[in-house]
Amino acid sequence: MKRIIYILMGLTYLLAACAAATPSLTPFPPMQTSLPTDTPASTETPVPPTETPLPSETPLPTDTPTPTPTLLPQYVRFAVIGDFGLDGAAEADVAALVHSWQPNIVITVGDNNYPSGAADSMDANVGKYYHDYIFPYTGTYGAGADVNRFFPTLGNHDWYTAGAQPFLDYFTLPGNERYYDFVWGPVHFFALDSDENEPDGINAGSLQAAWLQQGLAASTSTWNIVYMHYPPYSSGMHGSIDWMQWPFAAWGADAVLTGHDHLYERLLVDGIPYIINGAGGGALYNFGTPLPESQFRYDANYGAMLVTAIETGIQFEFYNRVGELIDSYQVTKP
Repeated sequence: MKRIIYILMGLTYLLAACAAATPSLTPFPPMQTSLPTDTPASTETPVPPTETPLPSETPLPTDTPTPTPTLLPQYVRFAVIGDFGLDGAAEADVAALVHSWQPNIVITVGDNNYPSGAADSMDANVGKYYHDYIFPYTGTYGAGADVNRFFPTLGNHDWYTAGAQPFLDYFTLPGNERYYDFVWGPVHFFALDSDENEPDGINAGSLQAAWLQQGLAASTSTWNIVYMHYPPYSSGMHGSIDWMQWPFAAWGADAVLTGHDHLYERLLVDGIPYIINGAGGGALYNFGTPLPESQFRYDANYGAMLVTAIETGIQFEFYNRVGELIDSYQVTKP
């Protein structure tokens, strides 16, 4: 009997000991599906698979073919402002509109610095509103751009100071800085000096015109945009400027952008758009008798243009300073 009691007591002690040694049933932590960014990947040689190898007569490829890259279309959004350089509410509104678009670059069609292109008014008329697009910027209104994204053309008011020297000193532009070209995305831009003071001439037989003709002929860009101050054709107060009626379309231009008349007008000449955009800040003008080429006219408020270009199309839009879309025009290419 005692033997049976001792055996039962031993079993009891053994079961109690086993229970004390058994851990609680705590769930496993979630599996980590990716290495932390600061944990280097293992450099160990992976164990070869245990599956049956391919027959010897079926050779494995020695290199992985590189996939053909998908080429994204070239793209640029640029703002166009004209006759804008008059520090005040109108210019401030137009500049705010332009900045709201965050364009890649800003181009101007002249009269950057009213009233006389003087050095002492340049920074207040230009840098105050567009310093973040200008490089190098040495004015007093904030930081400049890391690369130049502001490309102006000369207007008659910019020439009222001898030699347009404040303009040439303030901006750092390609070429001789009076007329020049550059490429951004799918667009080749040609900035002209249409003022009578231009040393290299302003008629279709001038040195400047020969430079443009050669540049357009050599361009490999999808779009060629010519821009300047004086409009070859206009229904505005100043009217058409005959000395700038060059054969732009025949030479290879896809559009001609101008200012001088303080309004907005879109014309179609020789199959390409000629757009006047002089409503950037100077006092607005009224229209006279519309030209036969005129397709759209607006003189009710200040504004600017937003142009979007890709390889297959270009869209010209004009917005007034309160953000209303006033005109839109598209050109496409195969």
